[in-house]
Amino acid sequence: MMFDVLLPMVLFLVTAATLYIHSKYEMRVESIFEERKLDYRYAVILVVATGIMASALLLIPDKALIIFYMSAYSLLLFLFTYLVAPKWYLAFLPPALFITLYFLYKDTYLWNIAQPPHIPFLLSFFAIIFAICVSVYLGSLFTWKTTAVFVVLITIMDIIQVLITGHMVKSGTRIVGELRLPVMIILPTFPYMEGISALGLGDVFLSGLLSIQTAQKYGRRLGLASAITIAVVLLMSQTVLRNFNVRAFPGTVFIISGWLITLAAQYLYQIKQTKA
Repeated sequence: MMFDVLLPMVLFLVTAATLYIHSKYEMRVESIFEERKLDYRYAVILVVATGIMASALLLIPDKALIIFYMSAYSLLLFLFTYLVAPKWYLAFLPPALFITLYFLYKDTYLWNIAQPPHIPFLLSFFAIIFAICVSVYLGSLFTWKTTAVFVVLITIMDIIQVLITGHMVKSGTRIVGELRLPVMIILPTFPYMEGISALGLGDVFLSGLLSIQTAQKYGRRLGLASAITIAVVLLMSQTVLRNFNVRAFPGTVFIISGWLITLAAQYLYQIKQTKA
């Protein structure tokens, strides 16, 4: 039987790191946004924009896509670095490093999945960094209600764009395979050593966002439990899909299933405590 524990383990570690970083810099992020929160309407707009973008990416010229992604990633790195170390001259260093490494190594095996040994570690590293950055910022801007609306809509959109239109898969293949932009975590499988596993940037971000929101509502311990459950569900689901040779499936379904299991367990525990 083929199975992979490395990708679920990495997802858990990234989500746990996101929880730690958010807890450490939460007050600073909220002060930047003046403690403003986004209501459910912004969740709807974000999901609609994501769905449209998944289709539009198939039509936008390569150079325009590279400029757009490089600009967005560089800005995100600048803002996040400035959050951690509030000195503008230090905040320029990570974007400069990212751009430099991209153009130096995008055609090598360290970045390009088409080059042997097919494990683009630099691409995966920056995908992880970007997912953490987005999770930390949106984790402070979203409310529990906004998150609930976002979860429902993003799952529906992901199912449509992966299983019905196929645009999400085609866009991801183009952006990673042709343009070498970090929108996926791509790792070797372990202990089964003859394949690779991939998880989209949005799925990693969603895991971080849900764990942050759970920690804010129920405490850090349950937020960490959410990260563990999500990783376990990913492991089990990925094993089933791999052994039945299913190549593409909406990752949001796995992420949200793990999260809902955690919430259900918390609900049952509260009922038990009330009766006791």
